Amino acid sequence: MSQSPRALSPAELEARLRLHCLPELGPKRFHKLLSAFDSASAALSAPASAWSSLGLPLACAEARRSSEVRERARRSLEWLQAPGQQVLMWDDPHYPALLAEIHDAPPLLFVTGDPTLLERPQLAMVGSRRASRPGLDTAHSFARSLARGGFVITSGLALGIDGAAHQGALDAEGHTVAVLGTGLQCLYPARHKRLAQDIIERGGALISELPLDSPPQASNFPRRNRIISGLSLGVLVVEASPLSGSLITARLAAEQGREVYAIPGSIHHPGAKGCHQLIRDGATLVESIEHILEALRGWQTPSGDAPASAEGTPPPAHPLLMLLHAAPHSSEALAHSSGWPLPEVLAALTELELDGRVACEAGLWVGCKP
Repeated sequence: MSQSPRALSPAELEARLRLHCLPELGPKRFHKLLSAFDSASAALSAPASAWSSLGLPLACAEARRSSEVRERARRSLEWLQAPGQQVLMWDDPHYPALLAEIHDAPPLLFVTGDPTLLERPQLAMVGSRRASRPGLDTAHSFARSLARGGFVITSGLALGIDGAAHQGALDAEGHTVAVLGTGLQCLYPARHKRLAQDIIERGGALISELPLDSPPQASNFPRRNRIISGLSLGVLVVEASPLSGSLITARLAAEQGREVYAIPGSIHHPGAKGCHQLIRDGATLVESIEHILEALRGWQTPSGDAPASAEGTPPPAHPLLMLLHAAPHSSEALAHSSGWPLPEVLAALTELELDGRVACEAGLWVGCKP
């Protein structure tokens, strides 16, 4: 069986999966239930009046003991028996730390593939489903270069820019994460089933917060976008109209404190208008990956650090390297030990990894010997 969340009994895991299947029970209500009752098992056993007192819909309380909800949870447990398939709960130590910071973090994530990628520095790439050929080529080229530079490329498996970004990462022998707006057993779009399989087979991951059997629904894709941006250090928009869902992702990224990058285009091309709007609103104009790396380098050293040493003087030991040479750390543990904000830690780790000074092994960062 794939690894299940730490410290969860089989009964509590099954109870959380049942809660997750309930209608109208989003992340905030899920967390409210666990906070009020201390466990999913206790929440399921509580009287309906207790649920009502929390302001939860009657449909939730009525559905919790239904045979359909029990059966969906049973099928989820069965799915977890297969190699390479697992669920990460919000209180699991391996739940992605950046995503945990957003106010409506998913209570759980279903994962097919390598879950440790979710703890690596990620850059999201999004854009139009009806992208132009130059737009697709640009997305592929940027993803290939960024993946070669050590970034995990995160996108939504949609047609157009998303697919080109995933493929660019794969062509660079890099890693990519696809965040689905459906359940993992209902891959959409069908044209990308082969791409999804390639992502898994070549060391990437597919993830979704939705129950495994959830079909495509328009309302689920904007929800998916907050996960794409929440996982990432920044979001790069390659080509988008003013009404594109990619602009929703960019807005969410800005609200989450992430960097937003946009590639400009011709003023005569409708697909460039969304990117131009983002740039007017403060997004970083990007013409090469160096513009992205420059922005991330700005995060590397917290304000107040000593200036660079004079020529000929060895630079001071990097504070994160000092911690890593002492013992392996997760990204979150490094943030706690160093006192740096997590985005700065992840950006610094990216720079150090590009320089060959650190490596990520089984989800933990280690210092490399010179």
